Amino acid sequence: MGVLSEQALAALPSTEFDRWWYSPGEWVEPANQRRGGESGVRLLQHWDTSRPLLFCKRQSGHLYRSLRHPLGRPTILRELQAYRALARLGIRTPNIVYCAARKQAGQWQALLVTEALPGFVSLEQWYGEPHAPQLNQVMLQRLAVTLARLHLGGWQHGCCYAKHLFVKVRSDGDVDIALLDLEKSRRRWRVASASRRDLGQLDRHRGAMPDADMAYLRQVYQQALNDPWGGLPR
Repeated sequence: MGVLSEQALAALPSTEFDRWWYSPGEWVEPANQRRGGESGVRLLQHWDTSRPLLFCKRQSGHLYRSLRHPLGRPTILRELQAYRALARLGIRTPNIVYCAARKQAGQWQALLVTEALPGFVSLEQWYGEPHAPQLNQVMLQRLAVTLARLHLGGWQHGCCYAKHLFVKVRSDGDVDIALLDLEKSRRRWRVASASRRDLGQLDRHRGAMPDADMAYLRQVYQQALNDPWGGLPR
């Protein structure tokens, strides 16, 4: 699909929601049927190449239900809540550019537009390339304390797969961690519950991560739980 010119963009429907909804892009997670609706992610295209790359999660009728929302609420709104909570905990997540939901012809539509994370690769990609043992150890330490801070803060990732945990090596040799795809995140008042579910999930969906690395991650994670800030700077 070609990049739209300013004139073409101006010809799109006038509301901000519609502009994002109809913005062109390539599907990186093709729309699939889940939760009684449809959800997918596109890499947006735009004429201004100086701007950061943007990802747009677009959902129709994709809902979760709870005691507070028995008739259903867009999962993207729950994800927005999680992004804001993690930011308060000092955990890196993508910058949110736009997020909104509306009912159209009786069906919920929802959008979440976020900036790409420059220099980050997924944990899945990380293990597809060779790394020095010492650097790999630093990465596992940072990942462990990030998950510990998440759980100590009363949150569970809910979709803790290697493809949703992102890693970046900084120029000083340290490692940054970012968490993505938080639509299944939820509050967990018991750290043990969040820990069991997320680490168990990661163990099952860790891809090429060796057994020894998973064991080391669990070890450092347990140590980090003894520090209210999970070993990360305030």
